[in-house]
Amino acid sequence: MNKRNRIFIGILLIYAAGIAFILYRVVAEIDPRYRESAEESLVETSHLLAGLIEQDVQAGAIDTTRLEPLFKSLYARQFLSQIYSVTKTRIEMRAYVTDRSGRVLFDSLGKSAGADYSQWKDVSYTLRGDYGARTTRDVEADPLSSVMYVGAPIRWNNEIIGVATIGKPVTSFGQFVSAARQKTLFVGLVSVLAVLLLAVIVSVWLVRPFGVIADYVRYVRAQRSLNLPRLGRRALGAIGAAYDEMRDALAGRNYVADYVQTLTHEVKSPLSAIRGAAELLQEAGMPQAERQRFLANIMRETGRIQEMVDRMMELTALETRRALDHPVPVAMKPLLEELAGTAQDAAAARAIRVIVDAPDDAVVEGDAFLLRRAVSNLLDNAIDFSPDSGTVVLSLQLQARTLRIRVQDSGPGIPDYAQDKVFEKFYSLARPHSRKKSTGLGLAFVREIASLHDGRIELANVPGEAGQGAVATLSLPRAAS
Repeated sequence: MNKRNRIFIGILLIYAAGIAFILYRVVAEIDPRYRESAEESLVETSHLLAGLIEQDVQAGAIDTTRLEPLFKSLYARQFLSQIYSVTKTRIEMRAYVTDRSGRVLFDSLGKSAGADYSQWKDVSYTLRGDYGARTTRDVEADPLSSVMYVGAPIRWNNEIIGVATIGKPVTSFGQFVSAARQKTLFVGLVSVLAVLLLAVIVSVWLVRPFGVIADYVRYVRAQRSLNLPRLGRRALGAIGAAYDEMRDALAGRNYVADYVQTLTHEVKSPLSAIRGAAELLQEAGMPQAERQRFLANIMRETGRIQEMVDRMMELTALETRRALDHPVPVAMKPLLEELAGTAQDAAAARAIRVIVDAPDDAVVEGDAFLLRRAVSNLLDNAIDFSPDSGTVVLSLQLQARTLRIRVQDSGPGIPDYAQDKVFEKFYSLARPHSRKKSTGLGLAFVREIASLHDGRIELANVPGEAGQGAVATLSLPRAAS
């Protein structure tokens, strides 16, 4: 077997192992995620039932008189609901109510009235003020008979006087789990077939360097006399060429794969919103106000996609540059004052002040256009996260060899869970005043600009009490005087 075939088979084996591992993890996580979703719905339903029962409480006594006809009517309802690929024809939800001692006052199935349920977690935990839930089998030997129960407290005069529990058989959403697993496996198999073609192409790119080495071997054989310096120079050239081709092939493949995956994921949400709005617009008799609202949704999501694509193209072009073409001295104070003046126009609508504090002798070697874009991004973020009538401070600090541009807002700061994610592509936090997110590419853009200037960008909360704002620090080397 030649080297080309070995590399090709190795790539396929690595890919197959990776896909198998991913599919295994994804399929294994489907059931827990559906259970979590079902439990969340049960929490709301149990509290709804508890609120309904509280309307009939008299002098601390629970009255379940109207629950029995209600559930009899519910179980007798006839309907046909097509939920994607699953057909639902009957109500499977069950409920029971206990008093403060855990004795069952009402059971929608009519089997447990009068029973002592004080030892069940959904009852005992709820009665003492905690969250109560359990999953129990109707038939001990049959795992398919499991039922999820969630309890909610029944209160009177701020005192827990009973528990309303809602139950749902696990088999009721097991159909969705099975369908999701089948679709996941189908997508996995399709991706395997699709990537097989890519693997063929990539394998050709990766084995190309071995052709360079083979050329060197043929060159050595063709030499009539032994000349070590000349052979050494030729060997180093061949190894360098092979390394460069392999590095470019690997980098290009990973670069394309990463961007295709992330861009596809982020475009999916606005496309779904556009498709949903377009389907609703096809309905006859829609009021003009509703029609205008859905058209506005389509325009907004289309603009979001356009902005995402434009920013992605800018970031891609920036990432392909390995160095600045023609760096020149850039005076930072005029640049910061110009950007602050432009940003103040946008900030004025929310009465936000932009303050500049910069010395005159701050100069860096770089690209003025890129530096302007970087600081502008940081200013836009600071304004977006500042409250109305807040303040954004744009300051500049000089050190021996470093110039630090600080952009500080007066917003809520960065949540703990987002500390390590703010520079990831497409990761964005909702703006406090609009609850909308950006493309999530701005800080990644700033980081690339900082890297091109041999600098770095940092984002952290202002030291002190929580909620005092965040500060972005762009550190750049000072120009030689």
